[in-house]
Amino acid sequence: MIKSYILAAFVLVSALTSCQNNAKDENGADHQLDSLKIVSLNGPVTEVLAAIGLEKNIVGTDITSNYPESIKAKPKLGHSKSINAEGVMALRPDLIVGLSKEITPALAEQFKTAGVRLLLVDQEYSAEGTKKLIRTLADSLHREKAGDSVIRQLETDLAVKPAAAQSKPKVLFIYARGAGTMMVGGTGTQVASMIELAGGQNAVTEFADYKPLTAEALVKANPDVILLFESGLQSLGGAEGMAKVQGIKETNAGKNKKIVSMDGELLSSFGPRLGVAIKELAAKIHD
Repeated sequence: MIKSYILAAFVLVSALTSCQNNAKDENGADHQLDSLKIVSLNGPVTEVLAAIGLEKNIVGTDITSNYPESIKAKPKLGHSKSINAEGVMALRPDLIVGLSKEITPALAEQFKTAGVRLLLVDQEYSAEGTKKLIRTLADSLHREKAGDSVIRQLETDLAVKPAAAQSKPKVLFIYARGAGTMMVGGTGTQVASMIELAGGQNAVTEFADYKPLTAEALVKANPDVILLFESGLQSLGGAEGMAKVQGIKETNAGKNKKIVSMDGELLSSFGPRLGVAIKELAAKIHD
């Protein structure tokens, strides 16, 4: 929390100067920000910016920024971890916003050398982490009341708890980009946290992050449910194609044909739609 507000203070002082004379309306909006041009280099960050009324200020985004639907029309600058500074600067932004873990020090230095204001924030994969992300961005950009409204809606969504189940299903997340690229999600990932929030348990606890899928590991994990991104499942030919992967038929999920998918950004973003994502995932793994 302290670090987030230090970042907010940095933006208030160095990125958004001359705030003493800013006129705010009844919603707490700072109209001196109306002409601010923003490049957002992270999907959840973009979603928060849109939710607090700054979508019109966004002049470019990374490729993970696809919500709301209208954001897809914004110029795309590639993935945040491989952004080209020249492409960003061509959009003449006043402010660049992203996650501290995704923007390399070298890229950050390029932006600063060019004289562009930079706001980097942290993200934690939890309900409180999502609220902190919203609060930090809203406070930094003088959208406090809009941020309050987004957080209230999130809390309303989170209050809708999944129906209590007799047991927690073992859910195995597989990241796939065709049969040649299949990775198993271990502990410490966004999806592992989502599985727990939805009332399930991650089927793999022996390692963190991602490792290549093997038939032996699949059978050993013996998940009750196999979860994929919708795009990943499609890359394998749907549920029928997934069923042909070696080892699937030997698992409870394969035997019961319990292979489910969700929109990748909704499932893993931990943005304002977190409550909606938890409810959807819970319905799929407990069905």
